[in-house]
Amino acid sequence: MVKRRRLNREKVVERAAALANAAGAADEVTLTALAAALDIRVPSLYNHIDGLEDLQHALAVYGAQQLGGRLRAAASGKVGRAALLAIAAAYRRFAHEQPGVYPLTIRAPALDDEALTAPAQELLQMLLLVLASFGLQGAAALHAVRGLRSLLHGFVALEAAEGFKMPLDRDESFGRVVNTYLDGLASYEQ
Repeated sequence: MVKRRRLNREKVVERAAALANAAGAADEVTLTALAAALDIRVPSLYNHIDGLEDLQHALAVYGAQQLGGRLRAAASGKVGRAALLAIAAAYRRFAHEQPGVYPLTIRAPALDDEALTAPAQELLQMLLLVLASFGLQGAAALHAVRGLRSLLHGFVALEAAEGFKMPLDRDESFGRVVNTYLDGLASYEQ
């Protein structure tokens, strides 16, 4: 009797994410490698994805959803400074734990890409709510979101590129730079 596999698009994307993270880059995932990891033939992948471009897009959606979920969970029950400190720490952990998927979360989605726009909007709304507890709204809050993203991505990108070789505690550096940013939020003009 032939063993039936319980394979679906979600499992294919999750396995591709695991391969991307193991390789350190999503573009290292080939359909041949993914099929082998799933113990199927390449043509069988087309029952779940429409090719490599579709897989890359699905990985970007997966990454955005995973990042958003992690940041929401970190901020849950917190407000203000405590929420943003938790968000910053969760962002950094995500980048470390998902080195192949994380880079796919950086690019702003095209406006007509509903699959990517939805998780990006959810994340933005969560950040705007947290920033409202600092008295920031409108353009000032959006500038603060850009600043936070820039700070967090810059730090984790330097870590990933082994840009911090000095024998100095990176966790302390990260905490200091995030706290300095948070101290500066008080000076944002509306």
